[in-house]
Amino acid sequence: MMYTTNVIESINSQFKKISRSKAIFPTDESLEKILYLVTQNISKKWTQKIRSWEKILRMLVIIYPE
Repeated sequence: MMYTTNVIESINSQFKKISRSKAIFPTDESLEKILYLVTQNISKKWTQKIRSWEKILRMLVIIYPE
């Protein structure tokens, strides 16, 4: 189970969700701060363990022995 564009799509959807919820940002810096905080929140998901990783790894070793 490997994902490629799902991460990018997830980030983009979160950015859109945040930027649409607030129509006007006082400064560019305030928008950058909010996007930074959203990125920090999302990155917590990336560091979680993958379910059944041991099983996936065994299968990959069988498929790609080198």
